[in-house]
Amino acid sequence: MENLLHFIQLTLSSTWDLFLDASPYVLFGILVAGLLRVFLSPDDIVRKLGKGRLRPVIRASLLGSPLPLCSCGVLPTAASLRRQGASKGATMAFLISTPETGVDSIAISWALLDPILTVARPVVAFMTSFLAGLAQNLLGGPEELPGAGGIEPTGPVDGCCEQTDCEAARFAGHHSLTNRILEGVHYAFGELWGDLAGWFFAGMILAGLITALVPGDLVTLALGGGIGAMLFMLVMGIPLYICATASTPIAAALILKGVSPGAALVFLLAGPATNLAGLTVLIGLLGKRSVAIYLGTISLVSILAGLGLDQIYLLSGISADAVAGQAGKIIPLPVQYASGALLLGISVRPILASTAGLIRKLKTPGRERFSSECDCGNKGDKK
Repeated sequence: MENLLHFIQLTLSSTWDLFLDASPYVLFGILVAGLLRVFLSPDDIVRKLGKGRLRPVIRASLLGSPLPLCSCGVLPTAASLRRQGASKGATMAFLISTPETGVDSIAISWALLDPILTVARPVVAFMTSFLAGLAQNLLGGPEELPGAGGIEPTGPVDGCCEQTDCEAARFAGHHSLTNRILEGVHYAFGELWGDLAGWFFAGMILAGLITALVPGDLVTLALGGGIGAMLFMLVMGIPLYICATASTPIAAALILKGVSPGAALVFLLAGPATNLAGLTVLIGLLGKRSVAIYLGTISLVSILAGLGLDQIYLLSGISADAVAGQAGKIIPLPVQYASGALLLGISVRPILASTAGLIRKLKTPGRERFSSECDCGNKGDKK
């Protein structure tokens, strides 16, 4: 009984720590998503990131590379792009390129890692995102774009619209900058986060379980290079939540302990781009087949790139002499607590609504539940 209580306490503590680390980035990602919704025309999104197999993927990979968003913070932004007409391939490319690299992580990489690994990190991140997006467009099945319908800004503001739909051109012409920002914030922290909150917290709890179950010193068993060390880094990195910036000093310390730069690169790519919290959301956003392509491409490209990077060091005779150091918290603890409190506050309503809906489904007999779920098309006939 005592061991069980200790495990529960450790799981909750790990989940809370992960939640605090993620909260500022998630809030920033939600805010970016809201601003994208009001400042980017759905028609432009469809034209630049919608149709086509090659150019939208390249544009999405380039768009995401400099943004300082982690694997959780990028989710609401990508969801907004998808709902405004971006193709699944472009959405997937954005989901990979954004958390794997950014201006902040590149700067820290330059400080803690050697120049070769610093350059290889964003280059391989771009290659991974491009190949994943291309694979999605080729193997992901028929594309069903959300289109622009039903996503335009709504509601009567400044006398622009009196009905429930408002054209983007009229919205831009009748709304001030302040009103547009407020509209984006309302959408981001309301409707958009309402769609993601349940998936996010479910995955965060699972990530806390993984963190509690895996001993902290287990990583040292993967010392050295080769395919075994890279597979180990891949297995360790996929389920855990860690942002690109926070993963850099860990990679530097691992290199000093004997991990090859190629194995460290696998950790730097797989860790920030994947975690259980994000994967649970991705299933709802893109589907199971797309998530399989997502994980498969990241795994394959990161391992091949790691093996190639080790060969570069070997043939050039260069040693990965990283300068390891203790990187302080980039986000101050008071900001983390404030962000966590705000995120919990805006999550109460959607979580309660999701829980109530689940309870209603569980209480509804199977035949009636099937009938109600299939009767959506007749709701418009009911007065």
